[in-house]
Amino acid sequence: MTESVTANSLVVGGSAVITDERGWILLERRRDNGRWGLPGGGMQIGESFADCVVREVWEETGFEVRVDRVVGVYSNPDNIMVYQDGERRQEFSVCCACTIVGGELRVSHESLAVEFVAPAGFDGLEFHESARLRIQDYFAGGPTVLR
Repeated sequence: MTESVTANSLVVGGSAVITDERGWILLERRRDNGRWGLPGGGMQIGESFADCVVREVWEETGFEVRVDRVVGVYSNPDNIMVYQDGERRQEFSVCCACTIVGGELRVSHESLAVEFVAPAGFDGLEFHESARLRIQDYFAGGPTVLR
């Protein structure tokens, strides 16, 4: 959830836009805020960025993916995620387009639901605005976006 507060941490994170054969986008409904978004999360010490994206997608969706390209780099200092433990996180997040190479769809302990959604069906879903922006940039298909 975005609040008008000052961040007390900065985390490098990654997210993934993953489509199926119909062009539908894989979304997860987050347990922590109930909103829909892209699978992803924070990078851990000792892992590469690509490994972070692959791990987060696996943990949250059950799919093994290959990172194909960078969609955009997002570092809006006004986009702060507030967590129950008091962390107020500004993320430096890189969104990647990925392809499924294995695994099976499943819901993790971090999610309420994980499913492929037709882009026409996004209007009825509650999204965090940063996820909408990343999906928009993915569909624009141009060079890497810096925001």
